[in-house]
Amino acid sequence: MTNRFLFLFILTLLLAGCSQKAAPRHSAEKYFQEGESFYESNLYEDAIASWEKVRDTYYSPELNMLAELKIAEAYYQSERYEEAVTAYSDFLKQHPNDSRIDDVLYRLGLSHYQQILSADRDQTSSRNAAAVFEELIRRFPDYPQAEEAGYLIQRCRNRLAEHEVYIGNYYLKKDHYQAAINRLELALKNYPNYYYRDEAYYYLGQAYLKMGDKDKAKTTFNLLFEQFPGSEYLIEAQKVLAKEY
Repeated sequence: MTNRFLFLFILTLLLAGCSQKAAPRHSAEKYFQEGESFYESNLYEDAIASWEKVRDTYYSPELNMLAELKIAEAYYQSERYEEAVTAYSDFLKQHPNDSRIDDVLYRLGLSHYQQILSADRDQTSSRNAAAVFEELIRRFPDYPQAEEAGYLIQRCRNRLAEHEVYIGNYYLKKDHYQAAINRLELALKNYPNYYYRDEAYYYLGQAYLKMGDKDKAKTTFNLLFEQFPGSEYLIEAQKVLAKEY
């Protein structure tokens, strides 16, 4: 009898151990599918919660990585772009050689891009988005969305230039002429493809006049006249010059 009870006791322990080993896999797969269902129903918070459970089971490295990407995507789709940036950035740090790095970089760039503010505000997101898209194109020139990334880089650079011109005009209005010149020259030098260079030339010409440098002012206004014959700033520039000459 004693041997029989001992056998049953050992068998019970073995079955319990097998059940415990099977539980993480069952839980991971269950939570992953649960997250998929929530995601398809646009219930992003619930999807994130389910995929976090998948990640926390540590069932398999591949499933964990997939859950991390799903979480990041859910953050993006729910317009929680700061959290998406963190999630995608963490994935890049933890899995630098993963085969999906190109997609992650693209999504990271978009997450920064979606946070870009107006020209009168901080432009950290513009710089970050441009930097990520540039890395994507450099590392993966044949990426399907490389052309779009290039277009978005130009949009970021235009916003950065617009920011410099905005600050330059602000300094001009406050009679800080050298500071205005510095900002406006920087915009024209660093962003030669800026859409609204005519505006920058107009403010820069005024700043030179205020500083007493009529030669540079005239040269700058001439660039405005030559490069932007249809600019809305032409008439005002001509009025400014008429007062000085």
